[in-house]
Amino acid sequence: MLVRRIARPLLASVFVVAGLDALRNPGARTAQAAHLLDQVPTPNSIPDDPDLLVRVNGGVLVAGGALLASGRFPRLASTLLAASLVPTTAVEHAFWEESDPQRKAQSRSLFLKNVGLLGGLLLAAVDTEGRPGLAWRAKHATQRTRHEAKHATKTARREAKLMALKAQDVVS
Repeated sequence: MLVRRIARPLLASVFVVAGLDALRNPGARTAQAAHLLDQVPTPNSIPDDPDLLVRVNGGVLVAGGALLASGRFPRLASTLLAASLVPTTAVEHAFWEESDPQRKAQSRSLFLKNVGLLGGLLLAAVDTEGRPGLAWRAKHATQRTRHEAKHATKTARREAKLMALKAQDVVS
């Protein structure tokens, strides 16, 4: 559909640009990520190097944005971008921590912009383009298999009865 071909690259553009910026200039984001890492306990499987986390997040943004823009794996790309957007928003636009009213208003505005982008990503993540989703396909495949098994069982019983009748006729 034409709307999808236009909307996906428009939505993705924000993430590609932000990801490239994070890869090229991780400095300011690194300080913000370090602040977040100090506040939130991280599992041992996640490295505690803020610069590395910023660069990995930038790579996810670029890759997810490119996939979404090109229409390749759009549901997966949207899900990855949404998952990346939540911590990014919490780190970069924590308006509740701002004391200056002007900076607080600007940060709140950017926070709400990201919340809107998250809504768009969630819609893109569940968009099946008019085709049935995996849950629907699984349910209907199960129902079809049950129906076919039931029909095969009935047919097998009928054939067994006919064979038994024929065997009786031969014996008699």
